[in-house]
Amino acid sequence: MTGSEIEVAVDGTGVTVPEGAALLAAVRAAGVELPALCSDDRLSPAGSCRTCLVRADGSIVAACVTPAASGARVEAAADDLRQLRRDATKLIVSALPPRALAGDNPSELADVCRSSGIGPDTARAAGGRGGDDSHPYVHLDRDLCIACGRCVRMCAEVQGTFALTLTGRGADTVVAPGNGGPWAESDCVACGGCVDTCPTGAITEPGPGRGLTSAHRPAATRTTCGYCGVGCALDVVTSGGEVTAVLPARDGPVNRGHACVKGRFAHGYLTSPERIVRPLLRRDGRLEPVSWEEALGHVARGLRTAVADGGADAVAAISSARATNEENYLVQKFMRTVIGTNNVDNCSRLCHSPSAAGLTASFGLSGGTDSFDDVERSDCLLVVGANPVEAHPVVGARLLRRVLHGAGLIVADPRAVGLALHADVHLRPRPGTNVALFHGLAHVLLTEGLADEEFLRERATGLPELTGLLEDYPPDRVAEITGVPAADLFAAARLYGGAERPAVVYGLGVTEHLHGTDGVRSLANLAILRGAVGTDRGYGVNPLRGQNNVQGASDMGALPDLLPGYGKVTDPGARSRAEAVWGVRIPERPGLRIPDMFAAARAGELGALWVIGEDVCATDPDSDRVTEALRACPLVVCNELFLSETARHADVVLPATSWLEKDGTFVNFDRRFQRVRPAVPAPGEARSDFAIVHALAAALGADLGCPTPAHALAECGRVAPVFTGLSHERLDREGAVPWPCPDPGRPGEAKLYEERFATPDGRAHLCAAPYLPPGEQPDDDYPLLLVTGRRWAHYNSGSMTRRGGNLALDPVDHLDLHPDDAARYGVRDGAQLTVESRHGRARLIARVSEQTSPGQVFGSFHFPASGVNRLTSEHADTVTSCPEYKVTAVRVSDTVHEAAGRGAGG
Repeated sequence: MTGSEIEVAVDGTGVTVPEGAALLAAVRAAGVELPALCSDDRLSPAGSCRTCLVRADGSIVAACVTPAASGARVEAAADDLRQLRRDATKLIVSALPPRALAGDNPSELADVCRSSGIGPDTARAAGGRGGDDSHPYVHLDRDLCIACGRCVRMCAEVQGTFALTLTGRGADTVVAPGNGGPWAESDCVACGGCVDTCPTGAITEPGPGRGLTSAHRPAATRTTCGYCGVGCALDVVTSGGEVTAVLPARDGPVNRGHACVKGRFAHGYLTSPERIVRPLLRRDGRLEPVSWEEALGHVARGLRTAVADGGADAVAAISSARATNEENYLVQKFMRTVIGTNNVDNCSRLCHSPSAAGLTASFGLSGGTDSFDDVERSDCLLVVGANPVEAHPVVGARLLRRVLHGAGLIVADPRAVGLALHADVHLRPRPGTNVALFHGLAHVLLTEGLADEEFLRERATGLPELTGLLEDYPPDRVAEITGVPAADLFAAARLYGGAERPAVVYGLGVTEHLHGTDGVRSLANLAILRGAVGTDRGYGVNPLRGQNNVQGASDMGALPDLLPGYGKVTDPGARSRAEAVWGVRIPERPGLRIPDMFAAARAGELGALWVIGEDVCATDPDSDRVTEALRACPLVVCNELFLSETARHADVVLPATSWLEKDGTFVNFDRRFQRVRPAVPAPGEARSDFAIVHALAAALGADLGCPTPAHALAECGRVAPVFTGLSHERLDREGAVPWPCPDPGRPGEAKLYEERFATPDGRAHLCAAPYLPPGEQPDDDYPLLLVTGRRWAHYNSGSMTRRGGNLALDPVDHLDLHPDDAARYGVRDGAQLTVESRHGRARLIARVSEQTSPGQVFGSFHFPASGVNRLTSEHADTVTSCPEYKVTAVRVSDTVHEAAGRGAGG
């Protein structure tokens, strides 16, 4: 027993529980089954149902709300206590209709009644209170509600949405959406928490998943979510080869029994009739089904022709952040050993390549510095360029809980959304001015004595250069550049600088800029100045990765200049290590980045392009130019689930499996490796990307080795020492392991740099990069600045989330604009808009609100038909070629009025 535990005697058996635990935990630790219909260990206790009565030191109490005291003597199994609990349960049941205990209702209440001998005849209420079927994923049956409040507390305490309430009085009290209207029109974000916690079946998931919760489920397949980079552990329940329900794992390392609308519910795409289930080959301008043998033969001949005509560098591949680590490893190995080129890249180029470059330059490694568990312990959160409430909902909910429990919060974001609504200080910089903003904060940290001088002296370099630069960034000048009032700069710097354990969390609003790498490094300066990285005085700098495996795709070496584990292809030592494992020479020259691949195709220099699981025509910038590149390339091959915008331009489309149908691992945003396991069989003739790469190599007469994903990860560990300690067997046993992990007998490093930084001199490097303006500025022709990003209900190009109930929750791409701009340009809320930039045109639906600042608009890119990325430019980060999605000059006009004007003119 440790100092944080106490001992309690339950029915004469001694148990230990954490100090502060309730008696309910002690009783259950003793192996006594105790009902607790108003209790969920993820929530604060309520003590309202009285079904968990025990006797503690002679007094009868509700175990869920009574703290366990050291040395307490508790009775739970006595007959009189069993009868009291049974009577309390019968009283609850008597107010319900008989279907509450029907055999097809696998609820917690029904289980309690069966174990207590309470029959269906106890439920005698007539019902008639109605329900709510308006929501695609949540069904409310008011007759089964016992007003326990678990759903309300789940929504408030875990999700932080506060969308539910209890309404009515006495026996008529029931749960209801807080807006008083239909559930579908409420603030509900469909995380499924209310479904998961409801003990009676009053709130259920419609369809075959009805009644299943994370505490009450049949056998399931444990896997890792394939949507955003949070890495939620999910249990997938299946029947007859189809998914019945996807439930958040109570012991999930990151999600801890929580999920979001995408991971929890958006699996309808699996059985969509639009799934590609046979290879497609273009003949006479049309894609037609063919055999795998014919498709692979065509691709192999095309690759041989491309190499014969233009050399190995005439072939390029875009690997996938949706694919597993093992698949990404195999793709880059194929390109380097079979084709003989470093022309392989992945979509981290378009989002977090500045993170890899900036974090490596500042600290030595390309990942975030701390585990999210540590970040959550911070007493001050600086959240920059991210809206995790929508883009990373489980992380957003955990951060909000931390704030609601007293942590300070600074948000730097042009929009008033998500966590910004709860911030102590909300900084709203003009898009493209991040570097100036961070320098302004650093200026205050230094001038007000808030920097850690000992840390700077012993563990950092570059202070004199940075100090000299910061003389040019006093708050008044920074206010002129950024639009952020000087008073807010002072307030934010003082809050961050005065915290005992600050943490920085950032997203694509930092990276997707012309000077994104400078932004990452200037943001890292703040943690270095505070001594808040690699120490117990803070929790560093942590990027929120966008796609599920965007970290892992880069970790595995699916990059033109880096091998697995981030060894440079120009480094003879890194090359020789890989060559020793692979048995072939590796090209010394870095390959093409994604934008360079498209440029080479347009120039007639690329003979073949293989696009794996990415809809580049919808998600890449200046997408009209991307389409030109695909049309110009002699051979375009796509691995896809659906006939995406990109696949429509392909010569060969290979049917691929989704994350619910494949085996391997993902790496989440805080560097944790976790297992991915197939829950359902592949549809038709679809194959995993792993199998496709092997088959194509075989068609070219090559053997890649690595017959299984487990073998591939093991081989990757031989190439890259930071992964040597990882294996499928270990992950099956331990659940999640962070890298670096060089030793199979030791834990991975969740917190980096505690002894030294991974830079050549072992020190953190401050960056003295001056602020430079973005690639575009508004003018009279294009007076508004467009920022692009994500909405809560959809993911990336929407290929999965648009094929299911999520489409009912968010059916179109909107353009958010301020009321002042709507009035200035004659735009009505809900109007169809034509949005034009210097690069292209898009069609969106206007949504007028004060979330955006005057002069700025916001749009998502979840519906390829809207064409949002036709607007964005080819301006890109000068270090990494990451596109500047966050700053595009546009103009708007009312499509209907525009068409009417053309008609009148005709």
